[in-house]
Amino acid sequence: MPISTAATAHLASTAEQEAYLHLQRALRVGRYKPGERLIPEEIAAEIGMSRMPVREAFRRLAADGLVTLRPNRGCVVAGLTLDEIHETFEIRSVLEGLAVRLATPRMNSETFEELERLLERMERAGLSGSSDWVLRHQEFHALIYSLSGRPKLIRQITALHVAIEPYMRIWFDYVDKPLSAREEHQKLIDALRSGDARHAEAIMQEHIIETASMLADYASPGRP
Repeated sequence: MPISTAATAHLASTAEQEAYLHLQRALRVGRYKPGERLIPEEIAAEIGMSRMPVREAFRRLAADGLVTLRPNRGCVVAGLTLDEIHETFEIRSVLEGLAVRLATPRMNSETFEELERLLERMERAGLSGSSDWVLRHQEFHALIYSLSGRPKLIRQITALHVAIEPYMRIWFDYVDKPLSAREEHQKLIDALRSGDARHAEAIMQEHIIETASMLADYASPGRP
């Protein structure tokens, strides 16, 4: 029996999403470096699909600012200058601040228990020198902004985290950040517990902006 047009479209959409998430994960962990060209044939073969969904995924990644589509060069991984790193954190501070303000009324005792668990995991990873600290840090922030109930806002924040995560991993290699991170994130949890949404928003914005200046010293794209 022939596959219907609707079914074909669904399969194509599913394949595109799979390719998009695959590439997004690879970019997060720094598998591809700034300026590196992404070859659709190689990626398609790796995932086990045709080139078309991969090319569609390239367009989505370009819209996120993670890659650049250039004539005669194809898809190239976008890098961030130090100014762009600062700008990314400035945007993050505003968007995540908004997400915190929206999320605060939605939080309950289970939310705070989970945040405390994530903070403990982050600290253990940091003390052991494990790069899982970056993943645990992302999970901590994601739990908060996911409670905002704003899908478009969540997607925008997620894209910013993807763009900055490779630089966070560079930072982790050069500085003993997790020790101070415990206090900073506990301060944020305490602000959220207070139920004062505006105060929690301000604390989140302060946390992100302070992180930007420290990370930029270690995350220069030209650093070996």
